[in-house]
Amino acid sequence: MGCRAVDDDSPCGPTHATVERVIDGDTIVLTSGEKVRYLLVDANEVTNGKGACFGAEARTVNRSLVEGKAVDIAYDEVCADKYGRLLGYVSVDGLDVASLLVEGGYACVLYIPPDGAARRAELESLQAEARAAGAGMWGACPVVACAD
Repeated sequence: MGCRAVDDDSPCGPTHATVERVIDGDTIVLTSGEKVRYLLVDANEVTNGKGACFGAEARTVNRSLVEGKAVDIAYDEVCADKYGRLLGYVSVDGLDVASLLVEGGYACVLYIPPDGAARRAELESLQAEARAAGAGMWGACPVVACAD
């Protein structure tokens, strides 16, 4: 299903919304009830009984960035994943949330084609810098689960 969003009439979902709550480091729920999974990032898990190293920190940072705030959402080629979550690039106050999470060592790059091809190299560069600097999980975790 193709859906490159540039305005409020996206066939994928809303392009402007308010975040009701944060599920974890890479998934949010909008006040409209829709779940959004960030494109190109994978944070260590903390839901469903999982407690991967730095997962709780990723969720906390994600909350501080977006919970209760107005966000902009841009979509790529695939609108939703197999779980029914919208797939989007989320920004708050003009800042790209995926970039912030990867740069701080709170998430890994997760590329699932076709979505993310245009921004993959950019985020992989941020991840390499975070890893080299020992930022976030790269310095705190003996094993980084999302890098497997």
